[in-house]
Amino acid sequence: MKKELLLFGIILTIVCSLPALSQQTPTGHAKDFKVKTALHSVSYAGVWRGQARLTVDEFLLKAKELGFDGVMLVAKRPHVSPLDYDAEARRRLKARIDELGLTLVALAGYTDFTAGVDKPGIPNVEIQAAYVGEVAKLARDLGTNMVRVFTGYEREGVPYDKQYGMVAQGLKLAGKEAAKYGVTLAVQNHHDIALHHDAMYWLLKEVNLPNVKAGWDAWSPTLEGLSSEEIRQSILKMKPFIINTIAADYIAMPRFTYEHELTNYIAHKPVMRAVPMGEGIIDYQTFIGTLKEIGYRGYISYEMCEVLEGGGSIENLDRTAKKFLEYVKRFE
Repeated sequence: MKKELLLFGIILTIVCSLPALSQQTPTGHAKDFKVKTALHSVSYAGVWRGQARLTVDEFLLKAKELGFDGVMLVAKRPHVSPLDYDAEARRRLKARIDELGLTLVALAGYTDFTAGVDKPGIPNVEIQAAYVGEVAKLARDLGTNMVRVFTGYEREGVPYDKQYGMVAQGLKLAGKEAAKYGVTLAVQNHHDIALHHDAMYWLLKEVNLPNVKAGWDAWSPTLEGLSSEEIRQSILKMKPFIINTIAADYIAMPRFTYEHELTNYIAHKPVMRAVPMGEGIIDYQTFIGTLKEIGYRGYISYEMCEVLEGGGSIENLDRTAKKFLEYVKRFE
């Protein structure tokens, strides 16, 4: 046991000392901020209604053609699942990324550490940590040291703290697996558990691993109802952890149900639809401006991950991606 702890300590020390990771840490100086763009392959994965699907190679060519600096690749089918990439396939993909002059910013992992909370006999937390380990190994082989992960969705009928504990345990296990390959996990503020910046800050402090950081986004705080100033404060608080951000803009489409007996309508929560950057409700002027203020040195990754205004054709996806590049240039 002591030997295992010593070995893990050595691994974490190596991870903490990697130059690429230190370069991603905000410096606190606006002069160190630089707009570096990446395109998330979920944008061309055919996930949403009407969305076109590209192969991995077609997507890489698209990112290069559009003018992105780097890419984030979906670490599941239909793109880069660890199940489908043996050593030779990994070598070829890495060579292709290098040939195109792109940076592989991260692999996008898909986790939900509270899944299976109603079936305690199944070690779902361990299973997901093992998946993250495989994705981390794949990331290393492809030439990146970052894997994006999620926390967990909250299930009804189960004590909150039990679910929170599963997330904390899962991130610790996953972080240790990722450390074996020199990989850092970027926990995205996406799932229910620890969505708010105060909760996420507490969670990451509790996990207390040097390779478990934050991928902090603007749209979740907006949908939580936070003001622009509160979003700014979320970045200032999360500054010690922020190594990645994924951008997307949305508009809220109102929803109502007709109540016949009242001859009236009942209002419901709106549904979100994707629109080009700067045309939605997300205050990126404040968000990216604050990233610049803290000296953020990571990439701004763009995703089209909802039903998109104008449809999901290749032509419309391309137009929307180009608008993102035009939008973020104003922060240089």
